[in-house]
Amino acid sequence: MSGKSSWYSTFAKVASRFCGRPRVFTFAVAIIVLWAVSGPLFGFSDTWQLVINTSTTIITFLMVFLIQNTQNRDTEAMQIKLDELIRATQGAHNALLDLEELEEEELEAFRQRYQALAKEARGEIDRGGLDIGSPEA
Repeated sequence: MSGKSSWYSTFAKVASRFCGRPRVFTFAVAIIVLWAVSGPLFGFSDTWQLVINTSTTIITFLMVFLIQNTQNRDTEAMQIKLDELIRATQGAHNALLDLEELEEEELEAFRQRYQALAKEARGEIDRGGLDIGSPEA
């Protein structure tokens, strides 16, 4: 496995770690307070309002991409970990590996099968049985 990251991936990791710090949030709140306090100085003008609106819109637009990158990376890592748990568990269904790549209809078929298994297990518990075992047993 290569440890080499793209410039965007590296930037997104650093930026998301930086932006998630309490000091950065405090700085953002301070900017908003400074802007609000400066309102009377600028007569609450259209330009005064435009400065904060434009600034926050640009920052929000860019942060969406950073958040999405972080979410995608975290989700991908979690899926790989779950796939490894399925792969390494004796008796687990390897067909469940990589489910996130299936089409909606295929996912629905798996969901219905597991709902049926859950219903059977609850029925067994209601009859005084145990919630253990596998469907093939």
